[in-house]
Amino acid sequence: MKAIVVADQTAGAAGMTLVERREPQAAINDVVVQVHASGFVPTELAWPSTWSDRLDRDRTPSIPGHELAGVVTALGYGTTGLSVGQRVFGLADWHRDGTLAEYVAIEARNLAPLPGDVDFAVGASLPISGLTAWQGLFEHGRLQAGQSAVVHGAAGAVGSMVTQLAREAGAYVIGTGRATDRQRALDFGANEFVDLETDALEDVGGVDLVFDVIGGDIGKRSARLVRAGGRLVSIVGPVEARPADVLTVDFVVEADRPQLSEIVQRVRDGRLRTNIGNIVPLDDAVAAFNATKRINGKTIIRIRP
Repeated sequence: MKAIVVADQTAGAAGMTLVERREPQAAINDVVVQVHASGFVPTELAWPSTWSDRLDRDRTPSIPGHELAGVVTALGYGTTGLSVGQRVFGLADWHRDGTLAEYVAIEARNLAPLPGDVDFAVGASLPISGLTAWQGLFEHGRLQAGQSAVVHGAAGAVGSMVTQLAREAGAYVIGTGRATDRQRALDFGANEFVDLETDALEDVGGVDLVFDVIGGDIGKRSARLVRAGGRLVSIVGPVEARPADVLTVDFVVEADRPQLSEIVQRVRDGRLRTNIGNIVPLDDAVAAFNATKRINGKTIIRIRP
């Protein structure tokens, strides 16, 4: 099968190569999925799990990519809940070969059924962005109707999902980003927008929740925006500023079948829009990942026409 592999951590995306690899076999509780579309997050190449296994042993050359939509082609021993020929989407394990390939072996529990009226490219755009937004807002952020939330990067792949889900939950959403992101953030449902380059973030005042996808100085300043009893949720590592009266949480997204089903249902009925910036075939993926032009939204690799 065709697959993109990485072997040199210092090379970044420039070290990606398209090669021929043997098709994976299904282990216990696995399924093999013929991948039709895959999502890719550029920061994967900085994640330790891309380069080593859970015992910290080198596992290169490894196949990156963790989001997928496709069709089940084989079942491992003991696998239940899915069937051969079924359309699925989901989130592959961080420490195993991923989804930038024609086939992937993945635990069945990491997948959810993909309805027939949802395109594979749309399905592949949902797992990381959708689950991160869902878990950050509702599991860790405990967002409730009537509360207020600052969503950093509100026009991005994750931020746009956070914005939409927060608005649907009845929150008042203040999106942030660059000036060029303003209209996109508002289109995704932000009630107002803060340009992080020119506007004073501190003028936002006290909010119930900050969802941080940026970190650094923005993360430190954001901690001062949260009112007593509120929460600062980060997906970019531990929060440096930790006010005594604010709960700070950093987390890594996890696969969850019921949550995936909730997310895709919202796409089907029009409550949630995906944020796809670019769709390219597998043969052109390496060049796309090395492009210098900024792409708004997620890059999707179309594995099968």
